[in-house]
Amino acid sequence: MPSNIEIKARVRDFPDLKRRAESLSDLPVQVIPQEDTFFITPRGRLKLRVLAPDRGQLIYYTRPNQNGPKRSDYHISETNEPANLKETLALACGVRGVVRKTRYLYMAGQTRIHLDDVEGLGQFMELEVVLRADQSDADGQAIARELMEKLGIGPNDLIEGAYMDLIESRMQQLENGD
Repeated sequence: MPSNIEIKARVRDFPDLKRRAESLSDLPVQVIPQEDTFFITPRGRLKLRVLAPDRGQLIYYTRPNQNGPKRSDYHISETNEPANLKETLALACGVRGVVRKTRYLYMAGQTRIHLDDVEGLGQFMELEVVLRADQSDADGQAIARELMEKLGIGPNDLIEGAYMDLIESRMQQLENGD
């Protein structure tokens, strides 16, 4: 199963971070609207990412909920019928929730830099250092830390979990009147 080392952080100054990411990127930015439907699973996370009416990705991944660079193991399956697959998985597993975002994708070497504007949550940044077969987790963590420094991301900016976790937490707070 492919692996990467990733971090997720809150963004304080989105335009500044976009400039920094662009200066590090090997390719022009890609702006990608995404809708991720998360399904109920006994372990790991399973989501269907709809990229277009005829293009989607079913993504299963496992990773610990912790701040800082962490390993994520994942498997991706492409589909040209995301609506049909979504309906089938909803019937079989149940829907946990939906995350809608606009993603700004930059590539710096083997690292995907995601700047995400997440509906109802705000703006975030993710680093995904895609590990090569000859690299250890420590190698990927070193790359992530170096990029964090270049992007101006500090330890207090880091968050754990997925956007779906943050949405569920926010919904719970609203229900409790917080």
